[in-house]
Amino acid sequence: MSDTDWKSREEYMQSLRQWLLDTKDEELEEMSDFFTKRLSGYEEHMRVWDKAYIKFAELLPEDYSRILDLGCGTGLELDEIWKRNSEVSVTGVDLCESMLSKLREKHTDKNLELYCEDYFHFSFGKERWDAVISFESLHHFFPDDKLKLYQKVCQSLKEGGMFLLGDYFACCDEEEELLRGVYQGKRKRSTLPEENYVHFDIPLTVEHEISTLKQAGFEQVEIIECEGVTILLSRR
Repeated sequence: MSDTDWKSREEYMQSLRQWLLDTKDEELEEMSDFFTKRLSGYEEHMRVWDKAYIKFAELLPEDYSRILDLGCGTGLELDEIWKRNSEVSVTGVDLCESMLSKLREKHTDKNLELYCEDYFHFSFGKERWDAVISFESLHHFFPDDKLKLYQKVCQSLKEGGMFLLGDYFACCDEEEELLRGVYQGKRKRSTLPEENYVHFDIPLTVEHEISTLKQAGFEQVEIIECEGVTILLSRR
């Protein structure tokens, strides 16, 4: 790591520690409630990643016909995918019904099937999908849960199929451990039921994410950087 990179990381960690201090008394919010409350400004807020959505779509072969989107939200990544292939069939899974309703309104003419479910318990099937995709959703979960999910993803892909994960990752082990510790402290103090998902970021480092993907059965993982989003491309 260069001196510039080291200084940039230290500055980032300092600002993160200050933000965690400033928000230490804020209560955790249930995942679906969090996004329902912010629906009106959600797409504008996410526009910072417009170029990453385009890149995400470009990485998918145009002959793919069946895609599963985990945590699809209002479908910003799907907007770009359908621009390239309007005939692709998409199954989307998300916990937030209000966001799924927005997605339905936007794409009434598309081959779209939506489920308001927990994607950790969704039935993926075997060798069913050309691609499984997820954009800015999986940084809320622990590696053990991700491993089980990624195993299901791997088994559900057709031979030669692709898992495309676009997310943000911890810059270092320190950030990963810091956020996990803060989350666990907040979780202990929370009155929300333990089984409820909550909105708090606990990203892995890229190295740890790739290790989890490989444990799940993806032998090779390609890293693509785009506009502050890291895209991990895994093939079955």
